[in-house]
Formats: sequence, C-alpha cells, structure tokens
Amino acid sequence: MSQTSAAFTPADRDAAILSSRPLVETAFLPPTTDGPTVGDFLHRTLRPVLKLQNELLLLLVADFIQEHHIPFLTSAVVEQQRVVAELLTRNVKLRYLLVGTVVGLFTQSELAFYRPHRAELNRRLLELATRRVQDHVAALATLLAEGTAAGE
Repeated sequence: MSQTSAAFTPADRDAAILSSRPLVETAFLPPTTDGPTVGDFLHRTLRPVLKLQNELLLLLVADFIQEHHIPFLTSAVVEQQRVVAELLTRNVKLRYLLVGTVVGLFTQSELAFYRPHRAELNRRLLELATRRVQDHVAALATLLAEGTAAGE
C-alpha cells in the first residue's frame, strides 16, 4: 500500500468532494435555526452534486436508451421528455444507478443526514435528475447520435 493512500483520511475525502462541487446560487441560503432540513439538504447538497454530475447523468441515460434500443432520436422533443420521465419513474435499475451516482459524492455528514431521510431525498433527487435530463434532451440526443453513450 502506498504511503499516499494511507494518509488520505475521511476528512480529506470530504474536503476533496466539497472543493469539486460547482457553486449553485441556492447553496448560499442562510441555515435554518432548527437544524438541517430536507429542504436545506436539497439546496446545499443535491443541487450542487447534480450540477457536477450533469454530463455523467446524460451519458448514463443515453447508454440506457441505446442498450435497450429505445427509439429516441426520431421522436419529437416533447416525446423525448416523456420517455425520459417514464424511464426515470419506472425503471428501477436506472433509478438506483442515478441515485448511487449522486450519493457517492456525499460527505460523511451528508450521508449521516441522508440515511434517515433516504425515501424523501431519493424522491426529490430523482425529480431533480428527471428535470435536469429533460431540460437537456438536445444534448442527450447529440450523445445518442454521436454514439458516445456506449463508447462506440
């Protein structure tokens, strides 16, 4: 084992995670006086992580669409948005993949808050991810047209 990896502490990991997140305007809201809330978590954690992971979310959805031979490129934008919503609502495998992609970038304290609020936060996370992918269906279509989703 190298000396570098042995010296990397959980606090170092948390600092690296936080420093990699983009700034999101709502992340600067004043804290609530009653302690952290699900709403605070949504603005301070979920939104910045989803913004950071935006390109990866699009790649994962594009890969899923390609893998399952879903007709996407020939559809109108409204239909593409409906397909995205349906995939992220009904497909458990894809839902868990997207949740894991986001939760993997939580700090220790964020993960401690997430655990007891998992159901509510997963619901909100998937709503935000769905909206984000729907807002970027043109980029998703470009990924599919280029064949970059599956590494072709």
